[in-house]
Amino acid sequence: MAPFHGMVLRLLGIGYLLHAEPSFGHRDIGIIPLVTDFYDERSTIEIRSDTRQHRAKRQTSFSNDLPQNVTVAVGQFAVLSCRVENLGNKTVSWMRMKDLRILTSMEATYTTDKRFAIVGKPNWDLRIDPVQPEDTGIYECQVNTEPKIHRAVSLKVLDVQAKILGSEEVYVKKGSKISLTCTVDMQDVPPSNVTWYHAGSIIDFDSPRGGVSLETEKGKSFTKSMLVITRALINDSGNYTCFSNKAAPASVVVHVLNGEHPAAMQHGGTGNVNRRILLFLAIVLPIVVFR
Repeated sequence: MAPFHGMVLRLLGIGYLLHAEPSFGHRDIGIIPLVTDFYDERSTIEIRSDTRQHRAKRQTSFSNDLPQNVTVAVGQFAVLSCRVENLGNKTVSWMRMKDLRILTSMEATYTTDKRFAIVGKPNWDLRIDPVQPEDTGIYECQVNTEPKIHRAVSLKVLDVQAKILGSEEVYVKKGSKISLTCTVDMQDVPPSNVTWYHAGSIIDFDSPRGGVSLETEKGKSFTKSMLVITRALINDSGNYTCFSNKAAPASVVVHVLNGEHPAAMQHGGTGNVNRRILLFLAIVLPIVVFR
């Protein structure tokens, strides 16, 4: 009788397993004890889930929301973006395509040109600072998967120079107006904003000093910016720089004078030389003639 009961229990146990709750299928490994007879003899059945087999592998890839075209002016910096998803133990490198030169590999730089460096980790962005006209071209961010994947970024360097109208040195009298005009020819590139600096610091138009204003005019391919400072102070002297992110900056030196007329000072170098020459001739020439 015991064998018969044992067989019945085994059949019931198998039926239980076949109709078990689906939740067991979500476990990687489950151990279910099975009673085989009245003597508490136990055996185990290992249940494995095939969830892993159907799980899609996470592949290494590039982010698609990064710019593939970068435009900057000579003398400024450029950042070429490269963001890699699921990098794992793979290696990221940057290559300049025009000469097939490897520039970087992970954090290491393989060029003696110190202008190139990796920035922005965990991204693998390539920074070039400052850019030069010959930097124009295609650059590739590469990952050594099998097969290799790569992402191209095009760099365009504009040889554009901002200009401040007038001479490189401006002389004004204390209490008068300083007026500086900067123009940027964008060469068919959409115009951008212009920022003014005084002695290396951005000019604050809301400062307590007051009397500082900016007028900007934008055309199809140019930007014109006029800086006006009323009631010039001695502290307003110094270097003024006109900066645009699409052009090399331009500078001018302003001298605020406390006394001498600025027009006289502006031409003072030539005028003083001429006066010294005339004075010399007035003294020496009569001596030579009457000898």
